[in-house]
Amino acid sequence: MASSASVAAASPPHLRRRLCPLVPQAHLSRSPKPNAFLRRRSFLLSSSSSAAAAAAAAASLLLFPQPGAADTDAPALAPAPSPAQPQSGIVTDRVFMDFGLCPSYLASDRPLGFDLAACPDSEPLGRVVFGLYGKLLPQTVANFKAVCAAVAYRGTFVHKILQGQFFVAGRQGRKEKGGVRPPPGLVRNVETVDPKAFQLRHSRPGTLSLCLSENDDDDAVKLEPDYHNVEFLVTTGPGPCPQLDNENIVFGTVLEGMDVITNIATIPTYKPAERIRQFNDFAQFIGDERAQIARTMWNRPLKTVYISDCGELKVATPSLSPSLP
Repeated sequence: MASSASVAAASPPHLRRRLCPLVPQAHLSRSPKPNAFLRRRSFLLSSSSSAAAAAAAAASLLLFPQPGAADTDAPALAPAPSPAQPQSGIVTDRVFMDFGLCPSYLASDRPLGFDLAACPDSEPLGRVVFGLYGKLLPQTVANFKAVCAAVAYRGTFVHKILQGQFFVAGRQGRKEKGGVRPPPGLVRNVETVDPKAFQLRHSRPGTLSLCLSENDDDDAVKLEPDYHNVEFLVTTGPGPCPQLDNENIVFGTVLEGMDVITNIATIPTYKPAERIRQFNDFAQFIGDERAQIARTMWNRPLKTVYISDCGELKVATPSLSPSLP
């Protein structure tokens, strides 16, 4: 037999009102009234959770701010330089070189043993002062400074000019041929095989560099037991020379006389015709040694540009404020 509660729930509404007195209040279908204490406790717990979540969200915004509309238009800050980036050198020493022209050197009646340093009709071009990075490249700077102090570069040709790029001087050879004879006592330069020595770039005009890839010394000279590379190049501009980077050692810069460097760069040079270049390329391809000998004549100035004097400049302060490449 069905219970009274089930009967009351299944009865129509007009009969359910008559049966309600017979059914206990606890057995009606409506939900029981919640406890007031439980409602207050749940409200306090939910309020505390909401406050904690809001505080965590505010802290995350402070620590990790999101980019807004104003932030997107602001320029990005440049990244801090890493310790692996190369550090620029400091000018510790200065040397000078006087450049000039000697028209009589190309004369047909030039006497044997003609000393280019004593050119009778020299046309001065001006003086150039170089700043050297002695702390960064001590061996290269020491040798270059010693050659200048011994006046060994005096009477030396500027034997190659690549217009718009650089010129080269200091090729070793006989003095009457405009070559250099290095003085005794030069240190063995192991910086030529040190990767750290190639960190500076040929990034602007007036960069002074030790010739390695552009070296024109004869193979017989390089095989001498006391051989020291003293050939150098100077970039003339107007732009950088990235093809020289990682191949030649930058060890100084022009401090004074950049106008002299520019004037040297404008001197005309020998440029072979296209047909001669093609023959030379073929000769080099088949291994003819005369091809390389012929190439040494390319880009030679059509005027006799030479170093008329050189030397070391003493400074009161050991370190100067340079304008570095």
